[in-house]
Amino acid sequence: MRQPLIAGNWKMNGSLDSVSTLVEGIKAGLDSVTTAEMAVCPPYVYLPAVATLIGGTSISLGAQDVSDQEAGAYTGEVAPGMLTDVGCKYVIVGHSERRSIYGESDAFTASKFAAARKAGLVPILCVGELLEEREQGITEQVVSRQLDAVIDLEGVDALAGAVIAYEPVWAIGTGKTASPDQAQDVHSYIRAKLAALDSGVAEKVRILYGGSMNAGNAAELLAMTDIDGGLIGGASLKAADFLAIGTAANR
Repeated sequence: MRQPLIAGNWKMNGSLDSVSTLVEGIKAGLDSVTTAEMAVCPPYVYLPAVATLIGGTSISLGAQDVSDQEAGAYTGEVAPGMLTDVGCKYVIVGHSERRSIYGESDAFTASKFAAARKAGLVPILCVGELLEEREQGITEQVVSRQLDAVIDLEGVDALAGAVIAYEPVWAIGTGKTASPDQAQDVHSYIRAKLAALDSGVAEKVRILYGGSMNAGNAAELLAMTDIDGGLIGGASLKAADFLAIGTAANR
């Protein structure tokens, strides 16, 4: 049985005071989450502070992005080894905002995935379609292309030690959410695609939903067969909401 993962992507939000308050709030209610693994992904500059705050708890630490380089003259970049140094277990790669705003390609995302794995991090690989791509009926082709970039570089076995997050781009930060059936359809497609290559990997890999999951819709989404958790944006900035999503994953 796959353990659900509820990962909070704080994006470019927070201050030292608000981060401390948020983490303390999550810690205070953590006993209500009996099944899911909870993870938080703060901005780079707050990683050491959050690592200290969650010390001794079951909360995992993740980063929002990573360089594909180990070290060198890459001003502003953060190497995978630096993330492990400060206690990160997870790192998000290929988030739709990195792809759309900063023009990161499938191949570049795959190189980040590989670099993260080499350093011992667990990549959370984001895949998903734009609104116009869904309207054109090419969601599966888009998701398949994004997955193939990683599989071609690293092999399907690499996904056994990773997490996949399906994030319909049209449902991120818009208040829109894919229906449970719409989300399940894509999650099922992803698992079937992997199963055609390696049934063991398909059974093991956790596939999260990343399109505006919140306290109100989490239970219905998490009840779907192939939805193994959530990559949570705005709702992860409120301890009560984040905990409610974690509690919705209780089995």
